[in-house]
Amino acid sequence: MMNAPQPFQTMLLSSLVKVFADEVPNHEPYHSATALVGETFSFQVAYTSDTLLKNIEVEIKSSLPDLICIRSVGLVSSEMPCFKNHDDDVLRTTPGLYPDPLYTLDQQSISSIPGQWRSLWVAITLDETMSTGLRSIQVLFKSSEGQILGESDVFELTVIPATLPPQQLIHTEWFHVDCLATKYGVEVFSEAHWALIERYADTMVKHGMNMILTPLFTPPLDTAIGGVRPTVQLISVTKAGNRYEFGFDLLTRWVSMCRRLGFKYFEFSHLFTQWGAKCAPKIMVTIQGEDQQLFGWDTDASSAEYRSFLDQFLPCLDQYLKEQGIDQQSWFHISDEPGEEHLESYRAASEIIYKHLSSYPIMDALSELELYEQGLVKRPIPANTHIEPFLEHQVPDLWTYYCCAQGEQVSNRFFNMPSARNRIIGFQLYKFGLQGFLHWGYNFWYSQYSLNQQLDPYRTTDAEHAFPSGDAYLVYPGVEGPIESIRLEVLYEGLQDLRALELLEQKIGKKATIAIMEEGLSTSLTFSVYPRDQGTWLLEARERINQAIASYST
Repeated sequence: MMNAPQPFQTMLLSSLVKVFADEVPNHEPYHSATALVGETFSFQVAYTSDTLLKNIEVEIKSSLPDLICIRSVGLVSSEMPCFKNHDDDVLRTTPGLYPDPLYTLDQQSISSIPGQWRSLWVAITLDETMSTGLRSIQVLFKSSEGQILGESDVFELTVIPATLPPQQLIHTEWFHVDCLATKYGVEVFSEAHWALIERYADTMVKHGMNMILTPLFTPPLDTAIGGVRPTVQLISVTKAGNRYEFGFDLLTRWVSMCRRLGFKYFEFSHLFTQWGAKCAPKIMVTIQGEDQQLFGWDTDASSAEYRSFLDQFLPCLDQYLKEQGIDQQSWFHISDEPGEEHLESYRAASEIIYKHLSSYPIMDALSELELYEQGLVKRPIPANTHIEPFLEHQVPDLWTYYCCAQGEQVSNRFFNMPSARNRIIGFQLYKFGLQGFLHWGYNFWYSQYSLNQQLDPYRTTDAEHAFPSGDAYLVYPGVEGPIESIRLEVLYEGLQDLRALELLEQKIGKKATIAIMEEGLSTSLTFSVYPRDQGTWLLEARERINQAIASYST
């Protein structure tokens, strides 16, 4: 006889499983793991029922209740999960509902719909106050009347007596503060705007972002030629005759906030437009008491007027950064992703910047090694699809990035990709010793080129059919601050993997650490070659790393 279906079913799953509403999870149950002090460990409890249940209440049975956060995994729509050209390492390619936002239980009530699966995200913050050893966690589902509807199996987490070291990787996800002002309907740099900026920036720090894009002037990013984005300019500029005066009060407030939150590096917005450095960014200037846009798309980047402006501004900025004591933590951009056709304009822009900022690191996304060899970009950031020649050339202090174009073979974080493909970046960054990682979209909630600035990020997740869902942002707008996502949490798990590997390296050296990491692989790990098993190897590798750390910590 067949067993009768249970009225309420649960299943323990790892954080690397994406639970779709219309699909029974086909992964092995996940009942135990190890973790280190100082990291956030997550797993999921998937559930379904044979009757419609609403307003379900959740109870935690554990000796660690104060360190556990339970959130409900929400569903959002995707009309364009991927481009036509994609590899086979995807979960599905069809439009529909995908699991991603993580709602606290007071933000979204829990329901169980017959024939559908949902999941809870269970995160344990293992801070330095807790004792090590075995800890058990169980989740109970109750009706509003207190009746037990179901309960999960017990998850056993062993906390190893070793602490993750501080993150060394420099990590930036471009922060679009204009999107906050637009979405929440607040005035730029009003007190309400500052409060939102701080909440979103705090979430960045808590997820391993230690560098912040700082808008000296409105960043000339993803803006249609001739188009504009809302003004978000931290530097006040006044012009009298041919002389400019600069005010740094807003920048000082920004720097103070970022230091207090824990940012270590400041990434100043591009001083020339995207796609070739041909024009100046949008810059507002006060002339005879009136604010006006003095520079922008109609300003040739090499014009005498803009050169004069930079010749006056950059020395003042240099002096300010030194007075603030952040000159050693400040990085600059010229123009994003120059190509061979931009050689002349980018070189001219570089000469202007290096004239005043030669002692600062100046970096830009660049995927053509020849332009680096010509000295055009001294600190290139190649995409992970183009990084191999840069590695072979042994470019020092190398970074990498990915975006919408990186949809084949390499790590990325689109909705339709397995979470293991997101998390593997930590192993890759460690093995190849990269200095930094950059991504363009922490919270880009506009359409491509910023043409439509009134999108609903819960309904339009592909920037109006421009980028695969999951490329443009890691957080959603909540009532008072960010709603985090599966992709954000899994990316941070990858950064924790990186730190665990660095800890093991301190004990046994890098060669031995890589050997433990790559155990069981038939081919050495690269940016395009890694296991495609939706996370089994990755979780086993992390367990091996933890056990090796434990053996050298006793």
